[in-house]
Amino acid sequence: MVTNRQLEREPAPDAIMLGVKIGVPRETAEGEQRVGLVPETVTRLVRDGFEVIVESGAGRDYNLDANYEEAGARVVPEADGVYSEADIIVKVARPEGDEVERLREGQVLICFLNGPQHPGLVKRLADAGVTVFSNEAVPRTSVAQSMDALSSMGSIAGYKCALVGANSLGKYVPMLSTAAGTTKAAKVMVLGVAVAGLQAIAIMNRLGAEVFAYDIRPETKEQAQSLGATFIDSDDEREDGQEEDEYVEYEPQGFRKLMTSLGFYSFAEPPRDEYVVEGEEEDGRGSGEDEGWSKEKLEEDQRLVRERIREMDVVITTALVPGRTAPQLVDREMVESMKPGSVIVDLAAESGGNCELTEPGETVEHEGVKILGPVDLPSSMPIHASQLYSRNMYNLIGHITEDRAEDKDEKDPHLALDFEDEIIDATCIAHGGEVRQEATREALRGEAEESEAR
Repeated sequence: MVTNRQLEREPAPDAIMLGVKIGVPRETAEGEQRVGLVPETVTRLVRDGFEVIVESGAGRDYNLDANYEEAGARVVPEADGVYSEADIIVKVARPEGDEVERLREGQVLICFLNGPQHPGLVKRLADAGVTVFSNEAVPRTSVAQSMDALSSMGSIAGYKCALVGANSLGKYVPMLSTAAGTTKAAKVMVLGVAVAGLQAIAIMNRLGAEVFAYDIRPETKEQAQSLGATFIDSDDEREDGQEEDEYVEYEPQGFRKLMTSLGFYSFAEPPRDEYVVEGEEEDGRGSGEDEGWSKEKLEEDQRLVRERIREMDVVITTALVPGRTAPQLVDREMVESMKPGSVIVDLAAESGGNCELTEPGETVEHEGVKILGPVDLPSSMPIHASQLYSRNMYNLIGHITEDRAEDKDEKDPHLALDFEDEIIDATCIAHGGEVRQEATREALRGEAEESEAR
């Protein structure tokens, strides 16, 4: 399980590892084409004093063994050579089958694991003494942005799902004028305006679609509009249906007019209880939007989404809650209200789906509407997906290690886990034989209760 050299080391204090080796095994999940680290990143890690061990073929046809060797990595023929020596294992997908058995006490595993959906796996790894960092748990803060692989992969997924939707639609996306006449631009609705949703909006807008967007978070409205989408907002609909009040210039009357004529110009200002002064319109609004929309407004928005979806040619759903089942946004009735030939692309298919009729990895046709449930979309762009993921991993590894070399010309990296650090505390879901993430512990309790009920 460990080399002789490792056995001869002095026992290190808790959460401190000497002579850090990073291992990159070949991904074994079906259809997974990405790799944990690319040669570009390996070069940087070797320069930082790490030793990198890569399983032969880990980079598939995009990053060859020779490229890794040129970057300074040691390529080994089998996965055992990676797991037996490495202190930190960098993967993309969660470990499966034999991979779990290969992981040993004291090793660090970094991957997409989604603990709340796979609590049993996290428990097995914790029981084995493995320290687990789950990429889904990286906090969404400015400091952690460079380590946020979920956002990196979300951007790629948003790009691909827009292309999948356009490719599945039996008509042009842009408006085109031909000798036979002019075709209308396709109408596209994007539900969920996070990283993936914003990317989908941008791509569909570039393709020439008429794009609509919706999200329950007020701050997303301006973001969607900045990329060319029309944000579905019941308040806007209500304002459009009302005539704009005529602006009336204030003129002092009676006593106020007399005092103004005598030079007392303060009387020329309108009474604040009767008039709104230009430039002060927003002062009394409060912070309603910052606090979120009211329940009544959200219900009105949902009604409007139901109405608008009937006009759409493509609906892209991107709403995901890390560690939880995806919220249902499109029910059977909404699907049945759509036009024959329209398409739904459900980016949340792997997490339960935003559409009631979604089947992960399948294309379902219901009353003339296609519902696509693509899985692992980032893996369909393995070159850039691996590059971005690898850069995220480099930054995360740099955050959980420290250089303790006394000579500035030397490098002496150590693993040093400071659980007072927000990023380490949130991202490390198992350590020291314990499951640290509360959401995963809740899932474990739920499984235990279900087992007892049987």
